[in-house]
Amino acid sequence: MDLAILIFFSSGLFLGFSLGANDSANVFGTAVASRMIRFGTAAVLASVFILLGAVISGAGAAHGLGELGAVNALPGAFTVALCAAITVYLMTKSGIPVSTTQAIVGAIVGWNLFSGSVTDLAVLGKIAGTWIAAPVLGAITAVILYAGVRRLVRAGRMHLLALDKYTRWGLIVAGILGSYSLGANNIGNVMGVFLSSSPFVDFQVGTLTISGVQQLFFVGAIAIALGVATFSKPVMMTVGRGILPLTPVAAFVSVVSHAVVLFLFSSVGLQHFLLSHDLPAIPLIPVSSSQAIVGAVIGIASVDGLRGLRQIRWRQVGGIVAGWAATPVVAGLMCVVSLFFMQNVFTQTVFVPSIRGSISRANQSRSSGVTGAPASRIGTPACCARSTRKASLKRARENAAPTMTTIQHRQSQNPIPSRRFSAVSSGNSTSGIVGSVVTRPRGSLGSTVDSSTTSR
Repeated sequence: MDLAILIFFSSGLFLGFSLGANDSANVFGTAVASRMIRFGTAAVLASVFILLGAVISGAGAAHGLGELGAVNALPGAFTVALCAAITVYLMTKSGIPVSTTQAIVGAIVGWNLFSGSVTDLAVLGKIAGTWIAAPVLGAITAVILYAGVRRLVRAGRMHLLALDKYTRWGLIVAGILGSYSLGANNIGNVMGVFLSSSPFVDFQVGTLTISGVQQLFFVGAIAIALGVATFSKPVMMTVGRGILPLTPVAAFVSVVSHAVVLFLFSSVGLQHFLLSHDLPAIPLIPVSSSQAIVGAVIGIASVDGLRGLRQIRWRQVGGIVAGWAATPVVAGLMCVVSLFFMQNVFTQTVFVPSIRGSISRANQSRSSGVTGAPASRIGTPACCARSTRKASLKRARENAAPTMTTIQHRQSQNPIPSRRFSAVSSGNSTSGIVGSVVTRPRGSLGSTVDSSTTSR
């Protein structure tokens, strides 16, 4: 692979590293914070099954972001992923479980604004709807599971040591399921912007075909695993203790609820099943695992009514929600500024003008009454559209109403023929003019006089 391509992919790897450091806390954070599982064990399990989920089942949710904006140039994809990664990294350093999905969506919208591409509001609304649906579904699932598991534990009257053993194994199984779902659903956040410009090609190993998309997702999953192993522990403690002190059983329920939500939004088989039975399908879109786990924790607290809700640290929840709201805005603005420098300072092609965008800009020019714009200006960034329209209007006025200087210049290039009559000799003399045209002065009567051809 070319060194330049590796450099451009580095931002995607950085984003994967940031996602691993942040979102793996949503899988094993409650188990580690409750001291049911060691951090080393959690990191190994999360890394392995995130990689498997990304390679095996990651293609479904990844194409959902492509509908929002197909970043069709490798330098542009580099910039989009880098801005999203920086946003997630800054939030992670602050100990806030930020949404990687919101960061990459904000960066893609920023790319659309800079390149003049049309942002599909229906797709954007569908993605934004998942930001509300994920915590709500997490809370509903947690309420149902927690009430059932707690009733089962009370009815079984298990010994405390047996309950501890089963809960520990339950947390491991739930963490494995959550890690697989995290890799399947969120690898699209990491490498989805590189799908249109991926350099990987399909190849076969015996009878097994490994696609270029799977290779791309494998590289991204390795970066996620490195983030899990290095910087994920502080965020695990924030999720496990910062919102609500959780018992081991509550920790198990929160992780299972989070895994269920991620599975719903990444399962291609479930979508085909619902469509085959004429049921509304769940969109295959990368959702925020942070939002799902926070919703699950709040749902567990709500089982005990007001007494449980009073135990929630609402100030901590408010800080997390504020981080969610700021993430897409910060990533989008950072992406617009970074694309400007990438294109004008580093002279990189950050987008390739599409036919769809060109038709849209042509329709806008036609509606504004400006015609005759040169084709070379197709693909001009939207931020320069105002100056472009002014220049077009100026050229239109000059062509419609030429100045006196322009008229004199045209006359000097094409002088008016002489208005003097040429004398035609008679007798033995010759005029010396053969076939010339003589015109009368403007305003004189009569027709144009043509000279005749004479002979000696």
